Amino acid sequence: MELDSGSEQYGCAHYKRRCKIRAPCCGEVFGCRHCHDDAKVETLRVTSFLPLRFWNCSARCFVCFVPAQDSLAVSVRDRHEIPRHEIKLVGVFLALFLPRLLCFLAAYPVICSLCNNEQEVKQDCSNCGARLGKYFCGKCNFFDDDVSKNQFHCDRCGICRTGGADNFFHCEKCGCCYSFVLKDSHRCVDRAMHQNCPICFEYMFESARDINVLRCGHMIHVECLREMRAHRRFSCPVCLKSACDMSDAWQKLDRQVAASPMPAIQKKMIWILCNDCGAASEVQFHILAHKCPGCSSYNTRQTG
Repeated sequence: MELDSGSEQYGCAHYKRRCKIRAPCCGEVFGCRHCHDDAKVETLRVTSFLPLRFWNCSARCFVCFVPAQDSLAVSVRDRHEIPRHEIKLVGVFLALFLPRLLCFLAAYPVICSLCNNEQEVKQDCSNCGARLGKYFCGKCNFFDDDVSKNQFHCDRCGICRTGGADNFFHCEKCGCCYSFVLKDSHRCVDRAMHQNCPICFEYMFESARDINVLRCGHMIHVECLREMRAHRRFSCPVCLKSACDMSDAWQKLDRQVAASPMPAIQKKMIWILCNDCGAASEVQFHILAHKCPGCSSYNTRQTG
């Protein structure tokens, strides 16, 4: 039975749906796993450069071992995230030894927003019959009422994605789905998306934010790339290759170098390494920049 009560009054900031979840790690109720992570992590990702350390979750259940985050807004013992596939069955908890020490005998329930019934993961509420989400994936245990996103499940990625299955292909080497626009043009990098963003350190494979594929094949959040360019950084943070077409900038540097000849006393030959083509070359020293004779890039560094 499907009871289609208006979803606009239910859900959270991330999803419109008629269910909530009980977090597997701390037993608290949230609109979705992102709501939990926002409350329990509140990560200051862009300014976090400390090495990651591993802690178990605040509930001390010895199940949810995840990297500690660096925000001071949440105590170290409370920083944790929900594993995305850990919402499966009705949860049974036993408090042992300490109030915060929970032993999880099963996974955690889904809670109907209409009648507060806690149940196993299924599309319809077993008590009132409400449809918890128009889109439902039993593999990801995921609900969403906004089907305009064209959600689809990729078995090889193991998660649900948006944009329509007909518009994406799965690259086996990169280990992720790309738009068909990139099918013949992207450069493959082993498990390219299974990395942290080189700017904010968020794990990109499960990130809800837009991701940009650089010319070198490495990936970065769109907003992180925009911030990087605002600070006049135009090379990949991972491999240092140019992150965009720099031909106009190189032509401008050509004119600046030509207009600024070096005095005879400073004329000498040096060795450079090109970050774009990888070639080592001997060129004349210049105070402004050094051009690679092979690919005409100024994205070089002096080596000797």
